[in-house]
Amino acid sequence: MTKLKLGPIADERPVKVTVELPAALHRDLIAYGEQLAMETGTAAPEPCRLIPPMVSRFISADRAFAKSHSK
Repeated sequence: MTKLKLGPIADERPVKVTVELPAALHRDLIAYGEQLAMETGTAAPEPCRLIPPMVSRFISADRAFAKSHSK
């Protein structure tokens, strides 16, 4: 089994945002959380706990954004 890109979920004070997700994406997030739980030996996080670190990782890996953001 390959290792997931996401590690343990940090417990930080969040800012509340409401987002509507397609049902298929929600199911994928649940499955991802279950696989993450197996890898880390923790309880499966709720999908809403997965979204912030995933978006953060996506943004930090976007070279075009980093280049334009650093100017």
